[in-house]
Amino acid sequence: MAMLDAEIDTAGPLNLEQFVRALPKMELHCHLFGTVRRQTFIDLSVKAGNRISHDEIETFYTRGEKPVGVLRVLRALDAHLIQGPSDLHRITYEYLEDVHRHGVRYTEFFWNPTGTVRVSGISYASAQAAIVLAIRDAQRDFGVIGRLIPSIDREASPDEAVAMVEWMCAHRQPEVIGIGMDYRENDRPPELFWKAYRDARAAGFRTTAHAGEFGMPWMNVESAIDLLKVDRIDHGYTVVDNPAFLQKCKERGMIFTVVPTNSYYLRTLEPARWALDHPIRAMVRAGLRVHPNTDDPTLHLVTPTRAWLMMMEFGFGIDDMHGFMLNGLDAAWIDDDQRRQWRQEWSAAFESLRGRLAM
Repeated sequence: MAMLDAEIDTAGPLNLEQFVRALPKMELHCHLFGTVRRQTFIDLSVKAGNRISHDEIETFYTRGEKPVGVLRVLRALDAHLIQGPSDLHRITYEYLEDVHRHGVRYTEFFWNPTGTVRVSGISYASAQAAIVLAIRDAQRDFGVIGRLIPSIDREASPDEAVAMVEWMCAHRQPEVIGIGMDYRENDRPPELFWKAYRDARAAGFRTTAHAGEFGMPWMNVESAIDLLKVDRIDHGYTVVDNPAFLQKCKERGMIFTVVPTNSYYLRTLEPARWALDHPIRAMVRAGLRVHPNTDDPTLHLVTPTRAWLMMMEFGFGIDDMHGFMLNGLDAAWIDDDQRRQWRQEWSAAFESLRGRLAM
């Protein structure tokens, strides 16, 4: 981490962006296929025989006033562009290189094996091996620690989710630490996938799930917590619609990995009211524990630095930033000794950087 350490060691004052960029951070909610660099997307398309036009690729990296979702982009990668394990190694390594430049020391990121196996035609073992090798290569080259979360494609059948967990058990690697669940939540409530979550927990994997995204009801968050027994929630915004349930989440210390660039609220809230009415603002004000993340950074045109700065647009200050950092440490699937060490080291780094902040 030589480049970042050099920035931190500089004795001069920091502006707010430099301060946030240098903060030691985690990423706990990021999708591998949502991290693909534009040039890499172009290169993959050329290698695949230009099956996706340059103009269409450009639209993938354009977010207008009312941005569309990125699910079609993720499907396009599986259907047309990911042709072999080396492609997965490349995008994983590049993702880890990119977040390293924004102070990310540790990341747990999602990958959907069902599409890779069923659509791209790459075996689970080969695909996972390529991603894990990239994780190890990036840690050697940049010092950033990556951990993989195979994620259920909730648009596929519950049997496919069970099969995914079976693949994980058959090809176990220490860098592969838990399961998630994503893609379109509409009409695909968490309870459909209870068997996969039961099996994952029995095998010793940690669990999380996307719920309460796209304006979907708070009951999905409740099902994920009470039925699937997840360790944390990704998104979860509609929890604010039920104050009694919100209070239960608060009492349990449930941590929500939130995304300031979530397309649903950029589409549905008026720009002048976006920061005031966004549920992330209400969640924190109500005492819920949240941690900011990028989700699909290159497709959302966001970096970890920008995601954290956007939290300040909701009215949160420097003390809140320290709280978000500690929330990430508590939510991460690391051992308690590592957590205690990083909590001390990262808090010391935070105070040191704060002392140089020119406000």
